[in-house]
Amino acid sequence: MAITVKIMKRPEREVSYLRATLKGMALTFAHLFRDRVTMQYPEQKSDDDWHISSRWRGTHRMLTDEQGRAKCVACGLCPQVCPANCIKLVPGEDEEGHRYPLLYEIDEFRCIFCGYCQEVCPEEAIHVGVHYENAEYERERFVYDLERLCAQTHPVSTLWDPSDPKGQ
Repeated sequence: MAITVKIMKRPEREVSYLRATLKGMALTFAHLFRDRVTMQYPEQKSDDDWHISSRWRGTHRMLTDEQGRAKCVACGLCPQVCPANCIKLVPGEDEEGHRYPLLYEIDEFRCIFCGYCQEVCPEEAIHVGVHYENAEYERERFVYDLERLCAQTHPVSTLWDPSDPKGQ
């Protein structure tokens, strides 16, 4: 394959950038008279014009049954489908043959919040939520164990619905 080189010629006449500069300044000046969109974040989290989408994918949440136990049956699909390899699952089984997770951890630092774990779960146990305030001081606090996942109370995300391709 031959490499071709395109030679660009400079303009032969004198070029003035004054017109482009004035257009840019006019655009900047027009923004001075528009309404402000700044929110004072910690005090004001949403208003009538702005709110987080219900499809936002934030920190994870494990749903529980009536007895307060995790709905997870430790099938192993979520760690298998996770592209970031951030889910750690060790399955266990009780005397009656019911499976449950002995160890279930999600590393939120490694997670890319794709939502595959939510989509593949046959019991609809694990969900990505609409929670976005997850600041911590230690890195170890970003590893969510089963107890912490079950204690999350934020609403869950409604991921993209194939029957509604435009998301309305």
